[in-house]
Amino acid sequence: MTVTVGHDSTKTRRNLTAGGATVAYYSIPAAEAAGLGDFSRLPAALKVVLENMLRYEDGKTVSVDDIRAFGEWAKQGGQNPREIAYRPARVLMQDFTGVPAVVDLAAMRDGIIGLGGNAQQINPLAPVDLVIDHSVMIDEFGNPRAFQMNVDREYERNMERYTFLKWGQNAFDNFRVVPPGTGICHQVNLEYLAQTVWTDKDQHGEEVAYPDTLVGTDSHTTMVNGLAVLGWGVGGIEAEAAMLGQPVSMLIPEVVGFRLTGRMMEGTTATDLVLKVVQMLRKHGVVGKFVEFYGEGLDHLPLADRATIANMAPEYGATCGFFPIDNETLKYLRQTGRDEDRIALVEAYARENGMWRGADYDPIYSSTLELDMGTIVPAISGPKRPQDYLPLDTAAHAFGDYIRGLRKITTVSDEEKAEMVDEGGSPAPLVLPGNTTGFSRAMVQGEDYELHDGSVVIAAITSCTNTSNPSVLIGAGLVARKARALGLTRKPWVKTSLAPGSQVVSEYLEAAGLQEDLDALGFNLVGYGCTTCIGNSGPLQPEISAAINEGDLVATAVLSGNRNFEGRISPDVRANYLASPPLCVAYAIAGDMNIDISKDPLAMSKDGKPVYLKDIWPTNEEIADLVQQTVTRAAFQKKYADVFKGDPKWQGVQTPDSETYDWPASSTYIQNPPYFRDMDKEPGVIRDIAGARVLALLGDMITTDHISPAGSFKDTTPAGRYLTERQVAPREFNSYGSRRGNHEVMMRGTFANIRIKNEMLDGVEGGYTKGPDGEQTSIFDAAMAWQDKGVPLVIFGGIEYGAGSSRDWAAKGTALLGVKAVIAESFERIHRSNLVGMGVIPFEFTNGDTRKSLGLKGDESIDIKGLEGDLKPLSTVPCTITYADGSVKEIGLKCRIDTAIEKEYVEHGGVLHYVLRDLAKAG
Repeated sequence: MTVTVGHDSTKTRRNLTAGGATVAYYSIPAAEAAGLGDFSRLPAALKVVLENMLRYEDGKTVSVDDIRAFGEWAKQGGQNPREIAYRPARVLMQDFTGVPAVVDLAAMRDGIIGLGGNAQQINPLAPVDLVIDHSVMIDEFGNPRAFQMNVDREYERNMERYTFLKWGQNAFDNFRVVPPGTGICHQVNLEYLAQTVWTDKDQHGEEVAYPDTLVGTDSHTTMVNGLAVLGWGVGGIEAEAAMLGQPVSMLIPEVVGFRLTGRMMEGTTATDLVLKVVQMLRKHGVVGKFVEFYGEGLDHLPLADRATIANMAPEYGATCGFFPIDNETLKYLRQTGRDEDRIALVEAYARENGMWRGADYDPIYSSTLELDMGTIVPAISGPKRPQDYLPLDTAAHAFGDYIRGLRKITTVSDEEKAEMVDEGGSPAPLVLPGNTTGFSRAMVQGEDYELHDGSVVIAAITSCTNTSNPSVLIGAGLVARKARALGLTRKPWVKTSLAPGSQVVSEYLEAAGLQEDLDALGFNLVGYGCTTCIGNSGPLQPEISAAINEGDLVATAVLSGNRNFEGRISPDVRANYLASPPLCVAYAIAGDMNIDISKDPLAMSKDGKPVYLKDIWPTNEEIADLVQQTVTRAAFQKKYADVFKGDPKWQGVQTPDSETYDWPASSTYIQNPPYFRDMDKEPGVIRDIAGARVLALLGDMITTDHISPAGSFKDTTPAGRYLTERQVAPREFNSYGSRRGNHEVMMRGTFANIRIKNEMLDGVEGGYTKGPDGEQTSIFDAAMAWQDKGVPLVIFGGIEYGAGSSRDWAAKGTALLGVKAVIAESFERIHRSNLVGMGVIPFEFTNGDTRKSLGLKGDESIDIKGLEGDLKPLSTVPCTITYADGSVKEIGLKCRIDTAIEKEYVEHGGVLHYVLRDLAKAG
């Protein structure tokens, strides 16, 4: 390797030779030598952002002062929230969020023509990869036909969407589509697309090496941070702006250092570790911050385990969870088939630019916390939130506590239980198996077996979080093998499924002979996609669904995913638990959340003997040996050789050849959105909000799933009625997620989660509110009635409003319902940004005010002033609440328009309007 001085004006460009080639790069040590600051102890994650400043410094968008601010960050102990303009290298999408993004781009082509521009001005400037992974639904399971039947049904349901995406691939530059059935976008990114260090021509036309960075339209884009690729989820609208050349406006973040020591003990998994990390970081408070993992424990943490931890950054609330480049990074790049010259460049670049984690790696952090991995125990998380961490030996008792709280049952003695009667007066000794402190309200006959509170009706190896991690997948296969040998199988009421993160998983499970064992327990391949984790769990057997609903039972799901919010997994399931893939197999065998599987028998063997979890749990050595034998470089190279080609079904999709899209009037999947119709060439101004009424009064931890659900819906909902009126049968409704290209469906589905609770109504679940007449109605119908009267609307919420997925429709739907402001105690990062991107202003309570302390009922009138004229970012503005009885209260609200550019976005009506006008002016 040689390093020579370059000649550009910034004095920071250098040359680097590695892997037989010489490329330029922007040198952080050279910036130090030029007197721009001391950057030597910046965390690697922040050095990636600093390099971005060096590369794009132009004296306008990025200034020398922006670069110096990183030195001040270190001097001030990890604090300097200066606004910067950051440009990611590329954009990643999945189809649920990608379809509306491509819809917006197509609509922008129409819009720019309306403003006198050219359709070709609307093209991604940054490379975009869209992976179709969210569409497969588990209609068929537990048999060898499942995969092909689900794929066939997927194409039947989604042909309109696939035709549109294939049109987009042909119509737009820099836009590639990875076809259905390939894998989950984050696995494809981790295993193939990501390069850790990228090379391309810079703005000066010179070949340059630089860190691989991205934003993605899925919150779990963070997974690739395990490979030292800085990336995080944004809403589709923010991603569209980034791909059209608009920098991401952000504040230099705090970086929380998470020191890992020790090593994982026998019998524990990466899932157990990440659930503990989620709990710790949620408690620490990392919203809007980077988390960087460091410490000697990383020497014993495989990259797949790192990716599991990075994946769940949205669950612990951070912007990202970053792992610096080290020897394990190089090992993974080599194993997954990356080019040897690329691997050499990654090492040389990281060492030269101070991004290598060696034994002397000792950055400054804004704050730190520490975990000895030797203390990790088997665990699950639930029943509603990822941070609800439960050591496995406490899970059954905790479920009993949950049921008692839900049923308002107190702990009783055995004698009292024996005397209890049910509501009809009959004896009801409803003691659940293995849990003497919790019992069901009813026992309902379903097929030839009984269901009760806690019956596990879904056990799914699913999601991006675990299903590309060979250790836990091989572990699950070995649990299945040992269980099968003892004559065990799943309980008949459990819907089981295996949806790997990529085709490579099937390759090594087949090579190890483990797929046959998984099949024997009902974990047949159902597809390559998110499936259960995104709510595409498919219907339960009718008898089971009827039994659950007849008895009002709290049925449970166990999944190897990252999200377990209410109403997400299945409309029939009220308690959802996150678990490792091996534990998903174990719970399928037990079939009951009331059983303490850490010590009680799971089932009886074919010889009539009790079988315990320890009897079927593989050793770490068994898992490691099989991983070593079957997870090969050749397997990755084989499966990714034709990643963009697709199967014959995809190849047969016919598309129109046109610059603009011919919006079919009859389509119920793809419609031209109203955002850019009749746009003026000049932006408007931000107006005060006068006489607004309350559309919904919501509690804490309202997720984007609550605001814009992704799963199925019934024909009695506003969205269902819309489709029924257009002769779409309920069987063809598909899901909200698949309908995101049609704003008419999506605005009707906004705030329509079946578990959302509007505090304006007593004890009512679902998307309901009070209309102008004071009567209960759907939120959509009430919003339209208020719009007809010309009345603006507001939403009130609690803490962590907008947690969860980077779902732009949670903001788009809010805007289309006529909501002008969302007032909450705090916001999750992505949703706040999305609201601003749609022209909806987020506000936070001040001075300890909350919806409860203010006594809000939902019948108040709201006025917010101080928005007109010279509104400063993050300023406090006056709000007047006029109660139904005529009394008035004045409070202050913190306006969460955080930066100057965000103010401009709101003035334009949204970020895409801003970009469109800017492009039209540029000609």
